[in-house]
Amino acid sequence: MSLTSVWNTVYPIIIAILFFELIIIIHEGGHFAAARLMKIKVNEFSIGMGPKVFSFKKGDTTYSLRWILFGGYCSMEGESEDSEAEGSFSQKGVAARIFVVVAGAVMNLILGFVLVLCIVGGQNLVGTTTVARFDENASSYSCGLREGDKILSIDGMRIYTPTDVQTGLSRSADDTVEMVVERNGENMPLNVRFNTEVYESHQYISMDFWLLGKEKSFGSVLSSGFNNFVSYARMVFLSVHDIIAGRYGISDLSGPVGAVSVVSDAVKTSRLSMLRIMALLTINVGLFNLFPIPALDGWRLFLLVAEGITRRRLPQKWEYIINAVGLALLLLLMFFVTFSDITKLF
Repeated sequence: MSLTSVWNTVYPIIIAILFFELIIIIHEGGHFAAARLMKIKVNEFSIGMGPKVFSFKKGDTTYSLRWILFGGYCSMEGESEDSEAEGSFSQKGVAARIFVVVAGAVMNLILGFVLVLCIVGGQNLVGTTTVARFDENASSYSCGLREGDKILSIDGMRIYTPTDVQTGLSRSADDTVEMVVERNGENMPLNVRFNTEVYESHQYISMDFWLLGKEKSFGSVLSSGFNNFVSYARMVFLSVHDIIAGRYGISDLSGPVGAVSVVSDAVKTSRLSMLRIMALLTINVGLFNLFPIPALDGWRLFLLVAEGITRRRLPQKWEYIINAVGLALLLLLMFFVTFSDITKLF
């Protein structure tokens, strides 16, 4: 095997790993910046996990780089235990603690929005939901869909972007979807049948029409970027809904290994594919962290909101136990998902 072929295999994996580390740095950096604004003492800000490569101290904070570039943390005084020290997280008011807790996820979402803007701005045209043309012998045309139709909804899901069209079609339970289109200023319901393809034991609709693109302007790029950001965020909630509803199982989930594989494949495909996957991942991380699941930021946010309403704080002992159990369950899930990812690779 030549050095060129080895590099072509390795560099997409390196980019994927570095991107995941960027997501974590942005997340923990959000906590760090918010803590400094609230005058909370940060004991250590670490890039990576495991043994230290090097570290230095500036003010009250130790900054460290660690060998495993697949993690990181922002350790604040009084974050996991009560502390009477000056600048302790536990001694700050509820509003200040909420600001610090949500800052990490907010930074991930901002990164996602920037990536989405880069995607839209990097395209020759801005996508719309208006049908431009059909493939030869398109079954959707036979069912009444026409050029110039603006797709408003698919199976009851409101459509705003081309991404929504793809998402709506991919979630259909069979080969027929209920569409509402705008034609000549009027809303028209259609039952549209498509050909289907089977991928990894799941049946997916084969989209047989193309959507219209329009010329870019500052306003259209910003508007389309915002709509696409909302669409990506909605995909996270739709995925959770589909898992709860039994449409997908644990074997369909991907952990770090599977995600690195997907990103590295996207890197090999095109810059646009890479940015799309990266945007979806960072938005996914930001939103998932806000879910009220023990060991995640969302659980701490839930407790802080409850504290703000009831004026009572959950005893530190019980918060520690709940977080420990939640972390153990998340690690167990991660083990099974990672095992599944490795199995799929081979």
